Amino acid sequence: MRIALDAMGGDFAPGPIVAGAVEAVLDQDDLVTVLVGDKEKIEAELAKAPGAPLDRLPIVHAAESIGMDEKPVEALRKKRDNSISRSWGLMATGEVQAIVSAGNTGAMVASALFAGERAKMFLPGVRRPGIAAIFPSHQGPIVIIDVGANMAPKPEDLYQYGLMGSIYAETILGVTAPRIGILNVGSEEEKGTDLTRGTRKLFDEGPWASRFVGNVEGRDIYEGHVRVVICDGFVGNVLLKAGEGAVEFLFSTLREELARLLPEFPVEVGMKVSHSLKNLKSRFEYEEFGGAPLLGIKGACIICHGSSKARAIKNALRVANLMAADRINEKIVEQLAGGSGPVAEADAAPQD
Repeated sequence: MRIALDAMGGDFAPGPIVAGAVEAVLDQDDLVTVLVGDKEKIEAELAKAPGAPLDRLPIVHAAESIGMDEKPVEALRKKRDNSISRSWGLMATGEVQAIVSAGNTGAMVASALFAGERAKMFLPGVRRPGIAAIFPSHQGPIVIIDVGANMAPKPEDLYQYGLMGSIYAETILGVTAPRIGILNVGSEEEKGTDLTRGTRKLFDEGPWASRFVGNVEGRDIYEGHVRVVICDGFVGNVLLKAGEGAVEFLFSTLREELARLLPEFPVEVGMKVSHSLKNLKSRFEYEEFGGAPLLGIKGACIICHGSSKARAIKNALRVANLMAADRINEKIVEQLAGGSGPVAEADAAPQD
């Protein structure tokens, strides 16, 4: 598997990006990570990792990079030789099978269109790609899609997001016949907008009706009774960032309180509490899956958090490799075309 890694994308690039690539190729014998970006800077980071298999870490030079605060389309037009566009170019020509980047999300999505004709980059039958984020729940990880790729979707887009998110949950997360729900302001059937009601109609009348449960309120997401939640990119992005902020606030407050209380307890108790807190926080961290897949495009694409460190990049490369090996795209195309067999029904009880 050959994966293009945007070495210049992210708040701390290229240091932790290159470090994550080195860890990934050392961990996966079948992986070649093409480092895209400033050749001189990348070589300087590789020099810090003696023993790294340089034959599986080739460099493709890109003289420019797109900052996190730049306007995506404008930056892509002004900076033709940027690391994001070069990465998509490698995918368009078949030189790599996947892309990973912690860079500007808008530029990543827009560049998928600029890399070639839409028919060349989108899977057959896909209207618009969607970004799928992984959230924790009492029943295990769940998929929220879309979280930023499509701000003005049509019901057909959300229907496809439910299908693609379900296949991702089955293939990568190991969820059997995951239930699908629409994020809404109430569980009642008549609640919502023309978009949500139109989407519901498509599910009720389509082959995925057995997996569709209807509306899901924001407070119910973490229960995990629905393992795929669909929404427009605007709502999804707000949900994602509000969740990240809430987690940071919760754990910073817990740290402050524990720092005040722990001196009053025996050392062994304090160590157990600290260990439990770390385990709890790990359930909310994005590093485990590396980032959010952009579903609906040919090949695989993982968009990482801007503050990603080496562990997140390593895991993003691992998941991108899995997505290609497990034929996710072939399964999506088959289902969009009508599928080769019946859709499995969702279990009546919450998924484990």
